[in-house]
Amino acid sequence: MTYLPPLKDPVRTIGRRAFDFDRQIVVMGIVNRTPDSFFDEGRTYGLEQAVGAALAADQAGAGWVDIGGVPFSPDVPEVSEEEELDRVVPVVASVARSSDIVISVDTFRPEVAAQSIAAGASVINDTTALRDRDLAAVIAAHRATVVITHSKAGPRQHFARPQYDDIAAEIKSILINQVQRAVDCGVAESKIIIDPGHDLNKNTLHSLELTRRLTEIADIGLPLLAAVSNKDFVGEATGLARHDRLAPTIAAATACALNGARILRMHDVAEAVAAARMLEAILGFRPPAFLRHNLD
Repeated sequence: MTYLPPLKDPVRTIGRRAFDFDRQIVVMGIVNRTPDSFFDEGRTYGLEQAVGAALAADQAGAGWVDIGGVPFSPDVPEVSEEEELDRVVPVVASVARSSDIVISVDTFRPEVAAQSIAAGASVINDTTALRDRDLAAVIAAHRATVVITHSKAGPRQHFARPQYDDIAAEIKSILINQVQRAVDCGVAESKIIIDPGHDLNKNTLHSLELTRRLTEIADIGLPLLAAVSNKDFVGEATGLARHDRLAPTIAAATACALNGARILRMHDVAEAVAAARMLEAILGFRPPAFLRHNLD
């Protein structure tokens, strides 16, 4: 039996593109303009390299690209607001001039969000679940889309030995509360995407159980983003080094999609897009690209 999430507003225009999340699995490419990101290790730190990576993701079939200037980990040097602006806004502006791909910015700072939206971003990806009401106000004022992500800790803070009595139920409850908080701040529910936050203040067993029980989160009825690409739980589950995790990353993303995720945040865009197109065909969302086998 195929699970289909009960989406309240499946057809959405985000930026200059339209999506039907009842019939699409969308790949979000990742561009980290940081010298110390956990996967690309600074390969897209330069402005030209960051813009090129975003446009390459578009050419590879990504529906949108997520641009970040501050690593989530608190174990790397702190980045000032001024430096984050210098890293992110020029990339957004350049990509927006060259492509209609949806641009999201991974930030928890209201001013970075405001200037990024002015430069051409249409989504703010907040890994702190809109703890800052000023950030929610910026998103509401600009009628931007927001990704609300579950995490227990505040921005760039450790959360030692996280515990959950019922991980799916607890995350679902927190996300519902944070969605309502956003709505109370003026953000339209039709502008909200949810992310259960794989690995964010969760150990590997938590992330694996969360993946198995993702339908319980998707039942909230808002488009669900799964950010599983090359994460620690993928490495610990398989014993594979960071740059050998493509196959298990695709497997994890596929499991998430079959359990209701409609946006997959991925480093390896071309491979992820191919997997998403296959999933859409299996689920009956789209016809095959062509038919020849056993038809002659």
